Amino acid sequence: MFLAITNTPREYAWGSTTAIAGLLGRTPSGRPEAELWLGAHPGSPSVIVNPAVVSGHDTLADWIAAEPGRTLGRDRHELPFLLKLLAADAPLSIQAHPTPEQAREGFARENAAGVPLDSPVRNYKDAAPKPEIIYALSETFDALCGFRAVAETLVDVETLDAGSGRLGALTTRLHDSLQSTLEWLFGGSDEAAATIEAVSALAEEARVRSDTRSSPSIDTVVDLTERYPGDAGIVVSLLLNRVTLRRGEALFLPAGNIHAYLKGFGVELMAPSDNVLRGGLTPKHVDVPELLRVLEFDALPVPYLRPVETAKGVERFDPEGVGFALLRVRPGDNGAVVEISGPSILLVTDGDVHVKGQDGTIRLSAGESSYVTPDEVRLAVTGGGTLFVATPA
Repeated sequence: MFLAITNTPREYAWGSTTAIAGLLGRTPSGRPEAELWLGAHPGSPSVIVNPAVVSGHDTLADWIAAEPGRTLGRDRHELPFLLKLLAADAPLSIQAHPTPEQAREGFARENAAGVPLDSPVRNYKDAAPKPEIIYALSETFDALCGFRAVAETLVDVETLDAGSGRLGALTTRLHDSLQSTLEWLFGGSDEAAATIEAVSALAEEARVRSDTRSSPSIDTVVDLTERYPGDAGIVVSLLLNRVTLRRGEALFLPAGNIHAYLKGFGVELMAPSDNVLRGGLTPKHVDVPELLRVLEFDALPVPYLRPVETAKGVERFDPEGVGFALLRVRPGDNGAVVEISGPSILLVTDGDVHVKGQDGTIRLSAGESSYVTPDEVRLAVTGGGTLFVATPA
């Protein structure tokens, strides 16, 4: 069965006023629309366009709860992913997500401590991890993701310092370890605060000095200083890989990967969890000890996620071991065939497509989406649009 679904964009301060409305073909509200959720997450379950066809259930979560066998298939108890449109016009918080083991332990620990689930100081809203894929729909999508080699950070620090000696404390910490550097930056000492102020001032000077070639990381420091003056995340950004995705490129952010989206519009697919450990660039709850406990401090390359062409016109973004995959389908003149392995969600980002399954059919235009029950199995896609399919791995 194909079931048309929709939702109301979520308004966060960092959101775009135009991107989601433009894709949906709606008049912009004038407010920052940051995310559109497609799934059964209780925070914002998808709305069923025509409840009459599913016994009057208004949301996807309600229908799944009422008919789990039909909606999810045998031996499945929940939809294993949440699909989103994400539109960032300003930086999101520096953050990381726990492993499955850390999530279970943290959730149990906060339950035992009596922290209410809706408390603003709660870290673990559930017992699940939150790995995620971000795919760039905009021409560029800027992000910070994972620690880069300390030697690369030191090059920018030396450029900023320019022999002034103002960043000596930061250099010393970096030569010690990334973990001790973060502990110091987030610790709130006078020395750390002075370093944050110095980095901010020197970055602005470096960007305008005629004898210095600024780097994307230094430019990011300037941008973050304008939005979050005095925040430790300004200096932390120098420790991270600064990446600009081009349209059609994707990143995979596994557990323990420190990251922050800076600006851009994309399709995001993740596990249906709310477990976020924040470390800066946000007015929300920050728990530095818990963030440091889940972080992976190894310097790693930018975590690009390359697609595999599984059929003509079908590219599959499929991280190992996370339980979900994102497919990009461009049917072209000859159409395309997609095999799904369970309950799935369809989203069209441009043009129009027609999808025929084992029993049902649906026609979708840009901005429209549909839930697909697992009995459809094999989808024949035709038309001139781009279709994204979120499906179990």
